[in-house]
Amino acid sequence: MTDNPAAPAPAPLAELPDVRVGNGYDVHAFGPGDTVVLGGVSIPHERSLKGHSDADVVLHAITDAILGALADGDIGSHFPPTDPAWQGAASDQFLQHAILKVAQRGGRVAHIDVTVVCEAPKIGPHRDRMRQAIADICQLPTGRVSVKATTSERLGFTGRKEGIASLATATLRLPFDAEEEKNQ
Repeated sequence: MTDNPAAPAPAPLAELPDVRVGNGYDVHAFGPGDTVVLGGVSIPHERSLKGHSDADVVLHAITDAILGALADGDIGSHFPPTDPAWQGAASDQFLQHAILKVAQRGGRVAHIDVTVVCEAPKIGPHRDRMRQAIADICQLPTGRVSVKATTSERLGFTGRKEGIASLATATLRLPFDAEEEKNQ
């Protein structure tokens, strides 16, 4: 609230569409192997990403972005890396869980935007398959899924080809929770 008497009172949140935005970030180091999984797509590469699950940094970042928009913790609180049940798990399970949480609140994911940060592998040749895989999991048209890539100009761990990072933004549409406004 403001102390300015000329400022109008804020509109009740229930009168506004509830659009929520969340951000996610994930990183995994390279290890031995010959394939990386990015955005649900297996890509041949000289190394694999290390992780408790399949180390899909793209799906992990999207999952965190959705959970963030829901204000419902992060991927580690839902799928602890100490839990052997998730050893080697396909990351689409994590994203499906986040999508289900949105649906249980009567909402939908409206848009996903992802940036992959790596020197290699090249993302361009796999971008359309990644967009389609993400769209399928999120139950979205591909026109609502953006996958971009950048390098870090050979700086930092990604620039030294030690791993891959991913950043994601998720936009959700949810019904407004009147109880939430009462409790503010």
